[in-house]
Amino acid sequence: MKQLRIILVKSSIGRPEKQRKVLRGMGLERLNKTVYLKDTPEIRGMVSKVSHLVSAEECEMDI
Repeated sequence: MKQLRIILVKSSIGRPEKQRKVLRGMGLERLNKTVYLKDTPEIRGMVSKVSHLVSAEECEMDI
């Protein structure tokens, strides 16, 4: 199953509320936190909205 590894690399302080809600929706609240989410069009859209704040890469997860 394909997954995305997403890391919050820049703070959400001073960012618009919409971007902060997107980060919270992905489970990113603290700097350098890493989450693994399914590689879906919805998640990719969320990543593109905050691409300047996060680092994302594809990875293969065996669950």
